[in-house]
Amino acid sequence: MTVKELFDFVGQNPNYVLIYFVGLPILAGITGLLGDDKCDQSPWKEIYMIIIYGVMIPGIFALFFNLYLFLFERHSILNFDILIQILPIISMVTTLFVVRRYVSFDKIPGFDKISGLIMIISSIILLLWFADKFRIIAFTYMPFHYLIFIFIGLLTAINWGVKKLIR
Repeated sequence: MTVKELFDFVGQNPNYVLIYFVGLPILAGITGLLGDDKCDQSPWKEIYMIIIYGVMIPGIFALFFNLYLFLFERHSILNFDILIQILPIISMVTTLFVVRRYVSFDKIPGFDKISGLIMIISSIILLLWFADKFRIIAFTYMPFHYLIFIFIGLLTAINWGVKKLIR
């Protein structure tokens, strides 16, 4: 199955995706109400971990897929599929907002791993974008030593993200 086939399947069966991405912020809110003031203790923080991972992985994929389409493929934002490319990001932001009301992200196991993953993917996308634009920027607009500093900064960010992911 290709990514296009997966997107076509989701387009033909939108109810599952809608229930999933609308249900996760609601589930986070219900969990917060049930957990009351014990949300930073077990088993509540593990439940939040499952909810956060369940919403962050598709949300991160959708966010970076949109960045890829916008930066490299030159797609118009007007052609984005709301169900696949916009709803996961909105659900991710909403769920994180709801969870943040009840518990600190520092108390959720593995949350620092997700931020490390985001840092790695962001750095790689930026590095690839600079490599894609290198011919235009290097000879016309930006001095070469600035590109070296940007490259070193991106490598440092990738290194920091990998260390945070492994830790």
